Amino acid sequence: MEKKTPLYECHIACGGKIVPFAGYLLPVQYTGVIAEHLAVRSKAGLFDVSHMGEVAFEGSGALLTLQRLCTNDLATMADGQVRYAMMCYEDGGVVDDVLVYRHGAQRYLVVVNAANRDKDVAWMRAHLLPDTAMADVSDGTAQLALQGPLAMQLLARLAPDQSLPQKNYTFVPEVWVAGIRCLISRTGYTGEDGVELYCAPAEAPALWNALLEAGAADGLVPCGLGARDTLRLEAAMPLYGHELSADITPLEARLGIFVKPGKPGGFIGGEALAARGTPTRGRVGLRVTGRGIAREDCPVYRDNQPAGRTTSGTHAPYLGYPIAMALLDDDVPAGTMVEIDVRGRRVEAEVVPLPFYKRTKK
Repeated sequence: MEKKTPLYECHIACGGKIVPFAGYLLPVQYTGVIAEHLAVRSKAGLFDVSHMGEVAFEGSGALLTLQRLCTNDLATMADGQVRYAMMCYEDGGVVDDVLVYRHGAQRYLVVVNAANRDKDVAWMRAHLLPDTAMADVSDGTAQLALQGPLAMQLLARLAPDQSLPQKNYTFVPEVWVAGIRCLISRTGYTGEDGVELYCAPAEAPALWNALLEAGAADGLVPCGLGARDTLRLEAAMPLYGHELSADITPLEARLGIFVKPGKPGGFIGGEALAARGTPTRGRVGLRVTGRGIAREDCPVYRDNQPAGRTTSGTHAPYLGYPIAMALLDDDVPAGTMVEIDVRGRRVEAEVVPLPFYKRTKK
């Protein structure tokens, strides 16, 4: 049976269309995916992401444990920093992609994907090094995402501006927002500016309502899973089970910037990645120029020969045309014309650089 997040009744009150997702009942949309998508690109949107998992690490061995688990180098982090990384199996496939928050030299928080929570927790626990305490704190944590170009100015109406995180991938562990204690991080999954707010589950409805009220006059709207997916796809952000999996390595996903094989002690799967050598396939962007919308797992052909498969695809609401990400043979450069098999019909597409969309920074 699916669980309900602390915001379930808020979604019903806002007219959310509820669907099962990753073991939870969550809104797929409110007014519509396109309207919510465009609101985030132009103004702001509010998402319930309380289904995500959070795992706390403490102790003198916490950093060593996370260094061994994660592909990125966490030893260079300062307090208040957030770092993206992946965890790999021994063969180099991906367990999950995660965000690591450093509270202190012996205290960290790791955010994992909702559908992978149980698997990730078991994997982490099986690889704990001495002097490390680990706790799954997901059920005691609610998470909201406020995203869009107006997000920070709306949030400043409820919290002192100087108390908010000023740089991307940083966080402030204690900020009072509308009288509610929150951890706020300058992170997101939309390609826009914004924050993710963590609070006690019992406080989440009051925080949700306060944020919506503060931003209503400026176009802030509640957003569902549908817009979250189209936004991340336009921004070419990977989704586990699509662009990353046990069968897709970080290097094949072209996320090598987050892989540090030379860090002290290495990481699980690092030797296998090195032994594999240069990948023979890689993640690319496809702009569909023919008539049709490609979804995941569509065969892709180049010169009538198999070249790979799509991993995600949709009509891009902001860009105004269909897009897809795909794993293609590594000798298929940008500018190459390919064909995507969409339900038995070949649709023309062009290989393009990623991301499809990149916000203009102020």
